[in-house]
Amino acid sequence: MYIYMKILSDTKLDYSDVLIVPKHSTVTSRNNVNLETTMHFKRCHIQWTGKPIIASNMDTIGTFDVYDVLSKHNIITCFHKFYSAEDFALKYDDSTDNLNPELFMISSGINTNDLERLDLIIKSIPVKYICIDIANGYLQNFVEACKLISNKYPHCVLIAGNVATPEMTETLIVEGNVDIVKIGIGPGSACLTRTQTGVGVPQFSAVLECAERAHKLNRHVIADGGITSPGDLGKAFGAGADFIMLGGVLSGHDENPGEIILKNEKKYKVFYGMSSEKAMKTHYGAMSNYRSSEGRELTVPYKGSLEKTVHDYLGGLRSTCTYINAESLNVFYERCQFVKVNHQINTIYAHHN
Repeated sequence: MYIYMKILSDTKLDYSDVLIVPKHSTVTSRNNVNLETTMHFKRCHIQWTGKPIIASNMDTIGTFDVYDVLSKHNIITCFHKFYSAEDFALKYDDSTDNLNPELFMISSGINTNDLERLDLIIKSIPVKYICIDIANGYLQNFVEACKLISNKYPHCVLIAGNVATPEMTETLIVEGNVDIVKIGIGPGSACLTRTQTGVGVPQFSAVLECAERAHKLNRHVIADGGITSPGDLGKAFGAGADFIMLGGVLSGHDENPGEIILKNEKKYKVFYGMSSEKAMKTHYGAMSNYRSSEGRELTVPYKGSLEKTVHDYLGGLRSTCTYINAESLNVFYERCQFVKVNHQINTIYAHHN
């Protein structure tokens, strides 16, 4: 019997496998860098302007308290799936602290209850951005659901994922009529998909290849997961990401839900993946016996105010721009070049800190 095993021979890369090459620059100050960009979504005739960074729709991240901080910076929050239509209506009607439809996304799954909830929310408050989010974006019923939702809400930008290959990116765009495809299978700090299933594509290469395919079709991508430092933002944008979604790096703050935990006189907060046993028990009562946990429950160091982390990441991205002569994110991609590396940073004294 002849057995044929197909192996993609080109090595796929993660953010840790590349560095951005510096070049002669006339951008002399971080203060001169514009991190706001404008995007056009042709299917629904919507134009968006802001900083193209998104808080993940995890229930410790995609919250009203996180939105209150990020919206001041024109950064988007993708709200988690467990806010009700009533929750949104109450938040929206609060005249001192209402919701800007340009700066939030409503998350939904694809089962009947999810879609009924989505419809109630859209009838309760103005919604411009819908994120259809499941762990495995390769399922045909997911593609079909995206098309139905796209047709039902033609006035909304439709985001869908997650996938990690250009072929499926194209399928979601062409067959699912999706405006923005969310890229990332297993790169997140709280994700166990790669160890539990053996499935995934290193995130830098996934973003690079999927973005190229999406842009040829005049659509967009979100790089979702794998960001560990401000420098990774530049690598993701340089790979072609239109937006970057952050999870773990936005955890551990005063604005994240949960009490501060003391361990060995150090402070921590809990952060967990949405496919973890913790998430299943919190929202559904138990972990189903036909599945295993594909997410971690982590204790992350307490970081204080979210404002500090936001300024750190935006400041790092501005600095990246000065190194590659990019006065704005509009020109970042074309001015960004990479070198593959075997080693990135000197860690000789890291164990002392």
